[in-house]
Amino acid sequence: MNSIGNPLNSFFSWYIKKRIEEINKFIKFPILSQKATLLELINLSKKTVFGVKNNFSSINSESAYKNQVPLSRYLEFAPFIKRQKQGEPNVLWPGKVKWFAQSSGTTCGTIKHIPITNESLKKCHYKGGKDLLSLYYHNNPNTQLFKGKHLIIGGSTQKFSSDPQIKIGDLSAIIMENLPWWCEWRRSPKKVNELVEKKWEQKIHYIIENSSKDDVRILAGTPSWVLVIINQLLKENEISSIHDIWPNLELYLHGGLNIEPYKNRFLKLFKKNINFYQNYNATEGFFGLQQKNDDDDMLLMLDYGIYYEFIPKKNWQEDQPKTLCLEEIELLKPYEVVISTNGGLWRYRLEDTVEFTSKNPFKIKVVGRTQQFINIAGEEVMIQHIEKALEKASKRCNCSVSDFIVTPVFEKKEKSIGHHLWIIEFIKIPKNIINFNTILDGELQKINIDYKAKRKNNSPLKQLSVKPVKKKTFYKWLKSHDKLSGQSKIPRINNDFKIIHELLQVDHNY
Repeated sequence: MNSIGNPLNSFFSWYIKKRIEEINKFIKFPILSQKATLLELINLSKKTVFGVKNNFSSINSESAYKNQVPLSRYLEFAPFIKRQKQGEPNVLWPGKVKWFAQSSGTTCGTIKHIPITNESLKKCHYKGGKDLLSLYYHNNPNTQLFKGKHLIIGGSTQKFSSDPQIKIGDLSAIIMENLPWWCEWRRSPKKVNELVEKKWEQKIHYIIENSSKDDVRILAGTPSWVLVIINQLLKENEISSIHDIWPNLELYLHGGLNIEPYKNRFLKLFKKNINFYQNYNATEGFFGLQQKNDDDDMLLMLDYGIYYEFIPKKNWQEDQPKTLCLEEIELLKPYEVVISTNGGLWRYRLEDTVEFTSKNPFKIKVVGRTQQFINIAGEEVMIQHIEKALEKASKRCNCSVSDFIVTPVFEKKEKSIGHHLWIIEFIKIPKNIINFNTILDGELQKINIDYKAKRKNNSPLKQLSVKPVKKKTFYKWLKSHDKLSGQSKIPRINNDFKIIHELLQVDHNY
């Protein structure tokens, strides 16, 4: 660890050794760790409004907890959260909550304000950030990261009108506003409060103007927005590689979107090899992180104050389905995640879906959302199928994609039930879009056998169709909805056609 240098050397040497031992402990005893976490959460919260209502004092086991506390989504928690935003203490979690993270899923519908407690901020979100670096240093002992700076592409916050002490904003902005000294010391650009409070387009300009002068060695942020900043930096400096500005850049920390559709675009912008490390840091909690350099899955973190349950795919549409504990899951099957957290969420249906790739240790891949799949004829096409098919078709047709969204289209007069419409913003458009349609459809059939079966003889599904749109269409759509933010993402699947109509209108109008 002698390469870390400066006063951080002894601190990180001690912390990394300690954390690797702790991580190995929950890897060795995952089921005991989960049971202990649940009982601790219940004990801490038994005198809260929610704890009294659900008689937490009588709960002494996982089965009792499941029998006594119903599964809930955000709307069931909204009345409790409203009371917290009005300053009432001891509602869902002991004490008063002063931060509320606006869910990054707001491009799809309801705005969610997720409470962020002191415990969830420090023992979950910050702990996850430190663990990412700990595992990275453990795997790369000769790294030079802390001789330079790190650039985090975050969102913004705003004050809540009824209480000046309470703030609402993107999770990344809340995290950045409360960074510990050792992290703030190496942050680029400086003046984090000024950066957080800027409008998004001003923020982009601020980052480009100031961070280009720093020795940035770590990049962190949603892939789509990090690419926007890198490309603008290259354009303004008339260069082709980001290493011409940041020669020591060696690590990109990413989450929020699958990196694979973007990875080739990143690689073209680098002169040197860098490490990509993924994390699963949702608004509701930090759940997983990459354990080793070349892993394409994540270690499920079991000591962040989160208790997990899982709903099999066949039960996603039920209101109160039976949930599975960690020891009951099966590999390579999709599950909806249910969480109970030190942020005061209890049996909360996250609506994110994961697959387990390993049981020893427990490792996961994020595969989408319970609402993000198309199933108009029994094809059950999920987001991971779409992304993989697009990746393969793009390689075969020598084209590249900036953004996309897929929606079902129902036929009115044809014998077929319908088809899938893809709205794609290309960076490099295929030479023959009709040929691209055929290849993309074929790749999707290879990946999803149900889709292949439903495509036979063009019935009940016809071949998918691709509608290319002009560059910056998705950006302009986000801007029109005031969704320009480091955490805003385009929903990859849209089943009600509303967003599709708006995107086509944006494309038509410029």
